[in-house]
Amino acid sequence: MTEIQKTPFVRDLASSEKRIRDKATESLTLFLRSRSDLSLVELLKLWKGLFFCFYHSDRPLTQQALARNLSYSLVPTLPRSSVHRFLRAFWITIGRDFHSLDRLRLDKYLFLIRCYVGVAFEIFVKGPRQDAAQTKGANKKRKREEAAAAAQNGKAKKRSKGKKKQSEEEQREEEPEETETDEAKWAGLEAYISIIEEGPLCPLNFDPDQPPADEANDYIPMPHGPDGLRYHVMDIWIDELEKVLEFEEVGEGEDRKPMGDVPIELLLRPIEKLRAESQFKPVRTRAQEALDDERLIEWGFRTRKVDAEEEEDSDEEWGGFD
Repeated sequence: MTEIQKTPFVRDLASSEKRIRDKATESLTLFLRSRSDLSLVELLKLWKGLFFCFYHSDRPLTQQALARNLSYSLVPTLPRSSVHRFLRAFWITIGRDFHSLDRLRLDKYLFLIRCYVGVAFEIFVKGPRQDAAQTKGANKKRKREEAAAAAQNGKAKKRSKGKKKQSEEEQREEEPEETETDEAKWAGLEAYISIIEEGPLCPLNFDPDQPPADEANDYIPMPHGPDGLRYHVMDIWIDELEKVLEFEEVGEGEDRKPMGDVPIELLLRPIEKLRAESQFKPVRTRAQEALDDERLIEWGFRTRKVDAEEEEDSDEEWGGFD
């Protein structure tokens, strides 16, 4: 803790002068990229400075640039071992201080939250999909190169049968590894979704069983909600997810279908829990509206529900005037 307390950018992040804040932000980026052993308590101290750094930023373009620097430019460069801790520190800070925002500063923080939802999807949804595609392409390329090298050697014909058997055995050996990799592909997303379920999209506003803070063991409880934060995260959830998916057009219409593997059940799990477990009807209603998004139906993840009253009306025939 003493090392972070001595760093000058912790104080400068909250400066009202843009030049000092920008310099402190650059120093923070270099510091976080070089450190992977920062505890949650230390990251929360940094995020308090970041929160007020953003608080003092003025002019919309400056605010948007700073929000992108703190999210899309910073988070993907962090060591993998500290990404989840850094995101947890962000959601703890936002949940704790969200109620203190006045209406004049609320919009820029809502944009910062949108950026953090988006960058998390880029890391945990788009990242594994790209890695899997690159691995698959590299394996195909390697096999083509091996086949070409074998063809160039004069031994290809003599050992064709043996090679065929060997390749089949190697393929059987590689299949379990690919399955295991596919199961572990969404482990990072699972951990991030758990943070969201514990914090902004938690169905409870107050959990009496939540343990108190214990800084000695690096434990800080996650604030639940508040409702304003819940509404905003649900409103932007599908928007930001759409940005990281790749689509292909289906048929002659404008229907689009996502390409590749999409863990939609995991992605919608926090909203499903809110719809089923929230104690407040407005929250349940908003969660249902998010789940009924037309894009989820277009992408084939959900089906359109027809109300019983609409079915009865459609079955009834008009009998004319009396």
